[in-house]
Amino acid sequence: MTNTKKINVLFRHRSMEMGGVEKVLLSMLNNLDKDKFDLHLALNLFQGELRNEIPENIPVKILAGGKEDFPKNKLLNKAAFIARGFKLLLFRKFPWLADNFILHNDADVEIATGYTMFSDVLNSSNKNSKKIGWFHSDITFPKLQPAVPLILKQIPQFDYFIFGSQQTKDILLETYPHIALQENQVILNAIPIEELKQKAAEFMPDFETEHPVFVTVGRLHSRKGHHKLMEAHAKLLAKGFPHKIFVIGDGEENQNLEQMAQRLGVQDSFKMLGLLLNPYPYVKNADFFIMPSESEGWPLIIADTLILQKPIIATDVGGIPEMIDHKRNGYLIRYSTDEIEAAMKTFLTDKNLVAEIQENLKDSEKQFDNQKIFDAVEEIILKLAKK
Repeated sequence: MTNTKKINVLFRHRSMEMGGVEKVLLSMLNNLDKDKFDLHLALNLFQGELRNEIPENIPVKILAGGKEDFPKNKLLNKAAFIARGFKLLLFRKFPWLADNFILHNDADVEIATGYTMFSDVLNSSNKNSKKIGWFHSDITFPKLQPAVPLILKQIPQFDYFIFGSQQTKDILLETYPHIALQENQVILNAIPIEELKQKAAEFMPDFETEHPVFVTVGRLHSRKGHHKLMEAHAKLLAKGFPHKIFVIGDGEENQNLEQMAQRLGVQDSFKMLGLLLNPYPYVKNADFFIMPSESEGWPLIIADTLILQKPIIATDVGGIPEMIDHKRNGYLIRYSTDEIEAAMKTFLTDKNLVAEIQENLKDSEKQFDNQKIFDAVEEIILKLAKK
């Protein structure tokens, strides 16, 4: 490889649903040096709210279409889903088909953006490329366990491994100390600070209440703890602490949460807004932010909220303690209804603590150095490509 040749980098990702990993991917596509790298993106599925956010100058190869483009007719829609499944199964079984006829895969470096893409990158028929794995998850999370044996087998096969948070790496090594981990590094997620501020100022939401407002943003998944948050909310209302909660996100728990809200009688105070491409005006203008998750990696929304200088209650999981210092710039709790309730009550009643946290949030931007993050990723790619 000559010094004048750009390094061909192929990011492999499943789809573009709203999520932290997708935002990490977009930040890399937008900010890695185009004079050094020829960046490409391969999507298994062209679907998700962020698919139109992919930079126009990034070539995108698609293995299968997105559900947004399927026929509206129920029978045709079902047939399309089945056909897509068989197509992806074929590409998984015979990766050379996708590499040769769709991806035209001649990459110098292939990057798996998360553990769901480990197999796609490691089984690539391009045997000349260097392989990077990126891991954002807590290896001990119960619902991840069926995939853990394969993940542990795959991790040592990468030429380089990136962890999304220090705690993600520490938990893996503590739980599986004998894993043959290749060269690796912890790289935090980049935050587009000025873009975030602009989006937060786009409109003023009407919370339709004079009482304090909590906002939470995240996929409606059981591990996100919305059911415990609703239980805590109902208990506080019953004890005479009026407030309102706005939940931004969508997912498989939507119907269960709606039914639970009706059962607890909080459908008017526990407001589920669905998925919003721009949740930041709600975060900026609420009184508090809360993340009651059972597990997390390094959640971008916590970093976003710190930059927007909003007091946070969050569970002490994943990479959150790397961003929040308890009672200094936020409030850390364990994953339980009682702790969520107690923390919310503290924010509703302890004005001095909230004011102190608010004051400490004024310097939040200083803890996020985006250029350092991009430089670290670029250095890894350059180093691998030269081997």
